[in-house]
Amino acid sequence: MKIYTKFGDSGETALYGGTRLGKDALQFEAIGTVDELNAHIGYAGTLIDDPDLSELIARIQNHLFAVGSDLATPTTHSKASEMRISGDFTTEMETAIDTLSEELPPLRNFILPGGCPAGAILHIARVVCRRSERCVVRLAHETEVNTEILRSLNRLSDLLFVLARTVNCRANAPEPIWES
Repeated sequence: MKIYTKFGDSGETALYGGTRLGKDALQFEAIGTVDELNAHIGYAGTLIDDPDLSELIARIQNHLFAVGSDLATPTTHSKASEMRISGDFTTEMETAIDTLSEELPPLRNFILPGGCPAGAILHIARVVCRRSERCVVRLAHETEVNTEILRSLNRLSDLLFVLARTVNCRANAPEPIWES
């Protein structure tokens, strides 16, 4: 099977089900930004040796792939309801945030992105997640979007912040403090 199809050579590509849009359509911007987020998280995963955190990273990546599929499926498609994400993973992320936060020192200052390499890339993933969220909000002004995607991305950015702090804490890497 060839990796290239040449169908996108004219600047268009297809949603699930075949509807063609320009590659610069906001829908593809949202899908692409979620994909970019997934790639940053994948890179972070290569820097983490902790089995529990690695498993969580893998679950996040699988969830983001499902988010992309949800965004790529028009509401009019016959399988649209099957492609929608539910709130299950958002609840799982909330539990992970609460559990991981218990081992962290309380925040007394604003912290700057940094620490160890894995912590720093998780901070990058956090800001890409926020960008993804803004993009999906813009998309929701144009077309119907599963509201669970917005909840999920909002919670994921919180989880990525806590993950960055956790990785830094476990690596004994000091968190840079913002000095006003």
